[in-house]
Amino acid sequence: MLKKVVLFFIILICSCSFGQVGGRYTYQFLNLTTSPRQAALGGDIITIYDEDVNQAMSNPALINADMDNHLALNYGSYYGEASYGTASYAYTYDRHVQTFYAGVTYVNYGTFEGYDENGQATSNFTGSEGALSLGYAYNVPYTDFYIGASAKLITSSLESYNSIGGAVDLGFLYVNEMNDLNFALVFRNMGTQFTTYSGIKENLPFEIVAGISQELEHVPIRWHLSLENLQQWNISFSNPNRGETNIDGSTSPEKVSFVNNALRHVAFGVELFPKKAFNFRLGYNFRRGEELRVDEQRNFSGVSLGFGLRMNKLKFNYSYSRYTLAANTSLFGLTLNFQ
Repeated sequence: MLKKVVLFFIILICSCSFGQVGGRYTYQFLNLTTSPRQAALGGDIITIYDEDVNQAMSNPALINADMDNHLALNYGSYYGEASYGTASYAYTYDRHVQTFYAGVTYVNYGTFEGYDENGQATSNFTGSEGALSLGYAYNVPYTDFYIGASAKLITSSLESYNSIGGAVDLGFLYVNEMNDLNFALVFRNMGTQFTTYSGIKENLPFEIVAGISQELEHVPIRWHLSLENLQQWNISFSNPNRGETNIDGSTSPEKVSFVNNALRHVAFGVELFPKKAFNFRLGYNFRRGEELRVDEQRNFSGVSLGFGLRMNKLKFNYSYSRYTLAANTSLFGLTLNFQ
């Protein structure tokens, strides 16, 4: 079974499509990192199967009874005046029906100064987006396979333009208890716009993510590996500042190798003391690190770190993600256990 799952993941990676990921879809906020724990581990971690109710937002197959009556609140300041946050809650109805999940994501882009086509000042305007999600997971009887789905209602308001959409996430999880290995696969943001901004229907940021994680037997460490954007092989772009100057003075664009492009699909993280009251986390996102890398300067783009501290029924989480020398993000989160 393990060999079949690994082979399936490899086939997914090798399926080819072309073009870059950013700037081609609407509701891009749906793929933002949703919690400090996720951010500290490098981003899209979809294999954390425990009581952390935040994880249901990244993979609905992770919804389980240990999340019962847990509420998680997260907040982060992005760039400039932009801020975003999430809220997650799970409730176990009974041992037969199992656990339901509800979550909210919002982004506030702040206030912008308005100008017309002639450069004359007009009124200021704002922008914000949000999504409400409901999810449920099912354990296939007599197996270690879990299937989950969540439905999202999406709203967006940008200046005087408004849009409403809907999407579905579909997640799969396999738990190998003997080796403490988790395998996961998520199909995210399958949906459409119900109403458009100006009569033109745009695609949602559909994404396929695969993941694997394992807690080591004799060391208090759990490692996580995620493969992002598997729906699209070529996610690289040529940075004009990294072009090569030829003998005749002309410049050749940067050539992104097969290995470099493959690594841009990878996010890796480790958790120290994952089951203790205090955990330390460290992650690296290869795509972020490569895209924001500055020649002849070490700025540690792509690196993230954080910690979690549990005090009775309250848990505090924090993460710091490195982007550039001038722009980095911090996420703060609280999880409350009402049991």
